[in-house]
Amino acid sequence: MEAETLALAQEIDFSMWGLFARATVTVKLVMLMLVGASIWSWGIIIQKMINYRKARQEADAFDRAFWSGNPLDSLFDQIGAEPPGQAARIFSAGMTEWRRSHRSDGGLIPGAQARIDRSMDVAIAKETEGLQSGLSVLATVGSTAPFVGLFGTVWGIMTAFIEIAEQQNTNLAVVAPGIAEALMATGLGLLAAIPAVVFYNKLSADSDRIIGGYEAFADEFATILSRQLDS
Repeated sequence: MEAETLALAQEIDFSMWGLFARATVTVKLVMLMLVGASIWSWGIIIQKMINYRKARQEADAFDRAFWSGNPLDSLFDQIGAEPPGQAARIFSAGMTEWRRSHRSDGGLIPGAQARIDRSMDVAIAKETEGLQSGLSVLATVGSTAPFVGLFGTVWGIMTAFIEIAEQQNTNLAVVAPGIAEALMATGLGLLAAIPAVVFYNKLSADSDRIIGGYEAFADEFATILSRQLDS
């Protein structure tokens, strides 16, 4: 009997593909969902890391140009009303409203400071939405993937026990494949969830720092314009 059990176990394919091929339709769907979620998460992670790096480089370059000592009007004329960088767009929003607040005689329309602040706040909100888009997907995958995998495991083990009852055979060679297939779903769930959680926390902190830099720049720029308004 032991020799037959060993021979049967050796004939079974316990590779990843073999476990997937023997799984039930429900467990296969769960596995495919988890693999798809993992690929989606990694796509977002790589895209965000590239975008955040570009945003930091652009912010550093614009910060050097802003504090270079050149007149703000010249800098605005140089970058235009629709510049490609995030920090430059916040500056452009403030400068656009600053110029709109001047009357034809050179005087300022009342409430200019408040309008300039609101314009930059709106620009920051737009950039924040772009920076944080996709992070909710990572949060969702990180929180739900383990439970989806657990569902696949429970379903697979339930199916395995049903087969054992039907065959009336508790031989390890009969039990092991079904349980291995079921546990594979949990493994895929963790494989999708762990990177999603880790990078969600990292990318959220990175985006908060970038947005904090935008807000600090907007406050400094508003202070500069406020001095000119008071003078």
